[in-house]
Amino acid sequence: MAVTATDTHRTIDAVWRIESPRLIAGLTRIVHDIGLAEDLAQDALVAALEQWPETGIPDNPGAWLMTAAKHRAMDHFRRNTRLERKHEELGRELAEKEMTVPDLDSALDDDVGDDLLRLVFISCHPVLSTEAQVALTLRLLGGLTTDEIARAFLVPEATIAQRIVRAKRTLAEKSVPFEVPRGAELAARLSSVLGVLYLIFNEGYSATAGDDWMRPALCEDALRLGRVLAGLAPYQPEVHGLVALMEIQASRSKARAGPSGEPVLLFDQNRAHWDQLLIRRGLAALALAEKLSGERGPYTLQAEIAACHAQARTPEETDWPRIVNLYSALAELTPSPVVELNRAVAVGMAYGPAAGLELVDVLTAERSLQNYHLLPSVRGDLLKKLNRFDEARTEFERAASLTRNARERDLLLARARECSDAAMA
Repeated sequence: MAVTATDTHRTIDAVWRIESPRLIAGLTRIVHDIGLAEDLAQDALVAALEQWPETGIPDNPGAWLMTAAKHRAMDHFRRNTRLERKHEELGRELAEKEMTVPDLDSALDDDVGDDLLRLVFISCHPVLSTEAQVALTLRLLGGLTTDEIARAFLVPEATIAQRIVRAKRTLAEKSVPFEVPRGAELAARLSSVLGVLYLIFNEGYSATAGDDWMRPALCEDALRLGRVLAGLAPYQPEVHGLVALMEIQASRSKARAGPSGEPVLLFDQNRAHWDQLLIRRGLAALALAEKLSGERGPYTLQAEIAACHAQARTPEETDWPRIVNLYSALAELTPSPVVELNRAVAVGMAYGPAAGLELVDVLTAERSLQNYHLLPSVRGDLLKKLNRFDEARTEFERAASLTRNARERDLLLARARECSDAAMA
């Protein structure tokens, strides 16, 4: 069967998603400018789009792209007389590599693990805002276009483009080194990297706004990047903790939405549709995280909570007292009203809705939760279980008015109608 140009373009797109982080990382090491590195990588992509439909996909597409980008780097420095000295240095560096290593392309790939790790840390550098870190990470490491990132987060494409441009300009102006931090700085910076991946995954898992309950592509990107990071930082327990959490949570994706995309709550999900391969991978990552550190971090604790659900064959078999204890440990480690709200849900499941409602009622005075739609949603659920249907209806309606996700709003209004019918009955 003949290969069409469309098939070739699909293959090029897949190759780009896989190879672009390695390509940009290697080029950044060579040219010491992340913006220029991305431009050179894009030039190589354009060359592939022009040539591969005619010549076919090369046996080693990553090496082909790196060679094409390297040639464009040389052309760039030759054209730019102000960087003549840099050109000489680059030429000398490449010449030395050619003299000592017969296969230059392999030499450029020698430090690809270190290069990727450096790119991860520079994309999530603290000189950038969280929004800029997310956009730059998805762009450089996820291989997404600005349009894809904009659609994922429901913001104008121009906004994402500006964030990326400003981020690269900031990195250049601050002369941020292309390096992996050491010592105490490594721990602080790694926390930022994990936070960005966690944010990306959560936005895909439960979209904060728009018409879709989930955005699976964002979950897949975060999980893929998490796996890459785990390979690059194999002795960091919280990296494996986050990967475990994402693997286990992602295992439920197919069961979390109905035929029309409507949300399906945890207790109503068909657990036969949970992905057992992802669960096994998640549990293995969790075991590694626990083995590497005696002190469980926040991602490892959340992964342990997710594991309690994954290992229960039915909702009734869930070890809710253990989940309560895990949330208590999480609250002690990272105090947060949201963690306390989740703990209240677990208490309600373990010890009855009245016990859970008592904790939730305390949280209603928490200012940071005043416009958090899950607070009235949880309270409505507990009131419903206590047969206080009129109060529950009011809470569900309030939750519906606060959420920006259309699917979630429909679910909450449907629950409000159920309470209204139950009250009349």
